[in-house]
Formats: sequence, C-alpha cells, structure tokens
Amino acid sequence: MKKRNLMLIAAFAAILVSCGGKQGKPDFGDDEYAVRTIQSQPIEMQTNYPATIKGVQDVEIRPKISGFITRLCVHEGQTVRAGQLLFVIDNVTYVAAARQAKAVVNSARAQLNTALLTYRNNKKLFKNNVIGAYELQSARNSYESAAAALAQAQASYVSAKQNLNFCYVTSPANGVVGDLPYKVGALVNATNQNPLTTVSNISTMQVYFSMTEKDLLNMTKKAGGIHAAIKDYPAVKLQLADGTIYDHNGRVATVSGVIDQTTGSVSIRADFANPLHLLKSGGSGSIVVPRTNQTAIVIPQDAVADVQDKHFVYVLGEGNKVKYTAVTVDPENNGKDYIITSGLRPGDRIVIQGISTLTDGMKITPITETQYAAKLKKTKAMGADQSDISKLKKDFGK
Repeated sequence: MKKRNLMLIAAFAAILVSCGGKQGKPDFGDDEYAVRTIQSQPIEMQTNYPATIKGVQDVEIRPKISGFITRLCVHEGQTVRAGQLLFVIDNVTYVAAARQAKAVVNSARAQLNTALLTYRNNKKLFKNNVIGAYELQSARNSYESAAAALAQAQASYVSAKQNLNFCYVTSPANGVVGDLPYKVGALVNATNQNPLTTVSNISTMQVYFSMTEKDLLNMTKKAGGIHAAIKDYPAVKLQLADGTIYDHNGRVATVSGVIDQTTGSVSIRADFANPLHLLKSGGSGSIVVPRTNQTAIVIPQDAVADVQDKHFVYVLGEGNKVKYTAVTVDPENNGKDYIITSGLRPGDRIVIQGISTLTDGMKITPITETQYAAKLKKTKAMGADQSDISKLKKDFGK
C-alpha cells in the first residue's frame, strides 16, 4: 500500500509540473481579446411577409328562388366550366307558374285580336258616317288597352320562365367547387346565411401581403414612382404552410392606393401561376422577397450585447481602449450573425469574443481570432489534464 501511494504522489507531481503549476488555468492574458477589422461584403438577404391566398375569382353561388334541392350535380373539389349545371331545385311550382303565365299571354293575345278587328270595323263605319267619333275612340281605347294587357302578360311569362330557369343553378365561371353545405332535400332561398357553394378560379392565384408605409416609401423613392417600383420589383417566392417553397415564382401586380390607418400598412398583391391546382383559395403562407446588399457589414451575434431591444458592440479605439457603441441591426438574420445597418463602418475594429467581461473605456490587448482559437484549444487541452489531476486526487484520497 505504501508503495502504491508513493507512485500516485509521483504521478501527481509530474502532471503538476507539465501544467506549469497553474492547475489548468487558461493560457490567456487577463486583457487579451479577439478583435476583428470590419469589412463590407455582398450578401443575399430575404424578407418574409405573412400572406393570404385567393383565387382570381371566388364566386358565391346562391339561389335566386326558394325551394328544396332535388339534385346535386357536382362534388366538392370538382373542376367545372362556365354554364355547367351544379344544383337542381324543385321546379313543380315554377313549371305551373310558367304554364299559367303562358295561358294568360294567349288569352291577352286573343283579346287584342278581337279589339283590333272591332277598331278596324269602327273606322269603316265612321268613314261612312254610321257611327260617331265617340264610338270610334272607344274602340281605339279598347284596342290599346288590350295591347297593354298583352305586353303585361308577356312580361309575367318572361319572369315565370326565368324563375323556372333559376331552378337549374349553373356555374357562372370556370373554377373549382368548394364546400357543399346543403344536400338533397334541404330547403334553400336567397336569404340563407351560407351560399350553396363557392366556385373558385384557381388557374392563377392572387397572394396578398402587407408592407409598412415606411418600406413602401423607400421602395417608391428608389424606383422613382409606384408604377416603376412595381415594374422593377424582383420576383417573389411563396413559402407554403408546411414550410416548403412553392415551385413557381410570382410577380407583384398591384399596390393598394390606401394605407390602413389601424396597422399603418398597405396591401400588395402578387400573382402566381397554379397549373397543378396545388394552391387553394383561402390558404395562407409567407411571401419571400429576395434582397441583395453589396456592402453589408456582417458580424457574429456573440459580438453584440442586447440590452432592452437595443444592440451594442465594443469598438477598439485609440490606446487600445474599447468604446461601448450602439448599432442598428437588420431584423432579418440567420440566428448566428447580425447585419449591421448603422453604427459601424468598414475599417472599424470590434471585439468579437468575451464581451461580457468588458466595460466602457477598458484597455485591452488585441489579438487575432486565429490566436484566440489557438489559445482556446490549448486551454481545452489543459482542462483535460486538470481532469487527470482530479482523478489522481480522488485516488490519492483513498
């Protein structure tokens, strides 16, 4: 046992000597910090805007008459053409009404013919001085009254036929059938809260998103006008609800002329081709607008101190003293780096790592990031040796 303890003591002493007697302390000077000289670089960026998806034409199909549905001619999601039959509403009452209106027309036409014969005959009698002007005028008035009655009967017949046609509900446009809340046997009328269905033209989808007034003004000023801005606007992408990017790019088509006073934003519409009908009206997603910055200043987020939604960096100044400096960052980032929009210029030198131990005006010894990495690697190795020491201490205690 005594021999074993002597061996442990010897090993323990050897490790202490190899570590320089520092017991695993990192080989950093207390004032050594990694410093980087800021340079600008081109970078591809993107901005995301929440968006809603609508078809070119979303037509609510509502009945113009009251009755029971006797037939459904389509199913949900079916592609239909303009004029294609969708629903049939019970038409017995409307058929009878049309027949009755037609009979009234025939009766009125017969009365008109009789009045016309009487008027013509009275004109001959008046010419031969058989009757007076009063009788002739009476015959003429009867004829005109019969003509008016025929016109009224014909109008009623047209209305009755139209109501009969309304029993056959057709699609007003090409598109895709939406929900069918009413089934065969349901009583429907024009005052129902829900439409019979919705036919959406989804060959091209209109995607709406909002931009702040400030962004719109910047875009308009740079392009020299709203129309030029729309024309020069880059192709946009559509991120779907599952996070994937839609296969086809879109183009900005219109910008609303009114700013929403509640949100301070303006509505913008981008059009996307939808040949496979993947996009559905009423869907949601995000518009992705690409941006290219040729002179971007990009720094690691570890070099930025975030304090109450404000951002600060330590800039190395004269005499190797650091200055606590406010910067503005782009809200879009990749989770690792910040894009600095103001507060730094190319050529500035900032502390990249270890900023939590700095104070404003503190004097440091700047080292390169390569030197910092090498020292960090050495520190980790010494940390491994420290683990061996701890184990030896434990064994020695035994």
